[in-house]
Amino acid sequence: MSDKTVDDYLKLPYHIEIIRDDDEENPGWAARVHEMPGCITQGDTFEELGEMIDDAMRGWIEVALEEGIPIPEPAPDEDYSGKFVVRLPRSLHRQLAETAEREGVSLNQFINVALAQSVGHASALAYPIAKQASHFAVKEKKLKFAAKKKK
Repeated sequence: MSDKTVDDYLKLPYHIEIIRDDDEENPGWAARVHEMPGCITQGDTFEELGEMIDDAMRGWIEVALEEGIPIPEPAPDEDYSGKFVVRLPRSLHRQLAETAEREGVSLNQFINVALAQSVGHASALAYPIAKQASHFAVKEKKLKFAAKKKK
């Protein structure tokens, strides 16, 4: 068990992802703490998001401390070189090289664009899940607040 307090954890450099929500019915901003599963909040404006994420983190950490759930430390900042080696089947290598040639670009450039599009697509699919999780987190927080008021 850690001797750290909620305020001790709040001072640590956690990674916060901020997403603009362009939903026509309910536009605004969403934020999630990378190291704290389910620690998500939403706000109508970017300006109010800072206070809301602090509140969400405080609530997440308080519950974790009360329940004896381990609180992860912030992930270290990684320094990526921009290079990595990938092993793939010869047939896929051939398909990629032929497609790149037809497009008139290098294999490296073609794969770079294909990976970027794939990551963008995955993020777009993951966002509705985060949005739904945020809805449940807010509902749970309201229920806990109501239960505390009754005591």
